Amino acid sequence: MRSLADRPEEVPAVFAERFNSGDAAALAQVYEDAAVLVPQPGTPATGPDLHAANGRLQELGIPIAVRPRHVYCSGDVALLIVDWVIDGTGREGQAVHVEGTATDIARRGPDGRWRYVIDNPFGTGVQQLPTQDPVITS
Repeated sequence: MRSLADRPEEVPAVFAERFNSGDAAALAQVYEDAAVLVPQPGTPATGPDLHAANGRLQELGIPIAVRPRHVYCSGDVALLIVDWVIDGTGREGQAVHVEGTATDIARRGPDGRWRYVIDNPFGTGVQQLPTQDPVITS
């Protein structure tokens, strides 16, 4: 398995390799300790919740494919725009297709390696709010 990223543009490939390995501990290393994952728009997760959210996707047993679109760097911080897809048949025989364009922030740590600080896989996706019938007055 490849080591953590030496350059910000390598972070998505390291993430994908570790995600596809099924090794949750290896995947967790791609994140800073206080990182935020947004598994659904408007629902940030940290710590154990972050790792549980990634674990649920890993349990499907379907590899993720990533394609970095843009990487913008300022010193030790980088913005990554990454297209990704999980597409195939899950372990239970169900068809699975999930895709998005991530807007992620990575930071170079004291060890020189880049890790996610914010992993927002659905980018500009909008949180689905419950709809409410309009109130009609006469």
